[in-house]
This record gives sequence, C-alpha cells and structure tokens, in this order.
Amino acid sequence: AKHVIKTIQWTTGNNFTVERGRQQIEELISTWDIHESWLHHSEFLEEEELKDSKRYHYRACWGIPTRRKPIPRATASVYFVIVISKLKPDTSPVEVFFRLESSRLIRRPEEFQFREKWLQDIIENKIILMERL
Repeated sequence: AKHVIKTIQWTTGNNFTVERGRQQIEELISTWDIHESWLHHSEFLEEEELKDSKRYHYRACWGIPTRRKPIPRATASVYFVIVISKLKPDTSPVEVFFRLESSRLIRRPEEFQFREKWLQDIIENKIILMERL
C-alpha cells in the first residue's frame, strides 16, 4: 500500500518572511506521523544570498524528554532550507528541502514521507558513540 504523503501549501516568494518560513516548517512537521513523546523546537539559522536565489536555513531539534530524564541524553536535528528563486516570478511558491543531521541526502517534503525511525537512529547512534568514549 502506497503511503499518502501529506504536504502543505507553501507561501510565495513575495509573501515570505523569516517567521512565516518557520511557521510553515512547523505546519509541515505537524503533518508528520511522529509519536507525541517526541518534542522539538525550531529556529532560524541564517540567510544565504546566491546569484539566482535566496536561501533561508532552519533547524528543528528533536528529543524525547521523560520525567526521570527531562534533558534527553541526545537529540536529533533536521535541517531545512527554504529557497526563493530570483529567476521565477515572486508569486511562485518557495521551494523547501530538508536533510537529517547525519546525512548528506537532501529531500523534498512532497517526495518523502518523514519517518520517526530516522530520528531514533540518529539518537541511538549518538548514545552508542557516547558510551564508547
């Protein structure tokens, strides 16, 4: 059975603000099938000016706090880039990409169903590494 990828309507270049971008990333995250025990915060990192686009970089940092360990031993970050093309009309929707902190693979939200397992794997690998050190 093919999984339906939930997506959102991205804002246009002329309506974009840094805060609107963060809100839309939150809106996207709300469509992901992730257990409620996972908590995250998102933040704007930087603006990057390129010849044919402007890129806005964000990060969502994930963890599972518990009563016994309110500060998780490890966290997992998902990095987002919102691209506003200088070549397309400013009424075109922005383009959005994301990647996991442990990966160089860049994904488009409309092409990939986000998997909670990706976050679990990052955290498990960090804990294994910490225990080895």
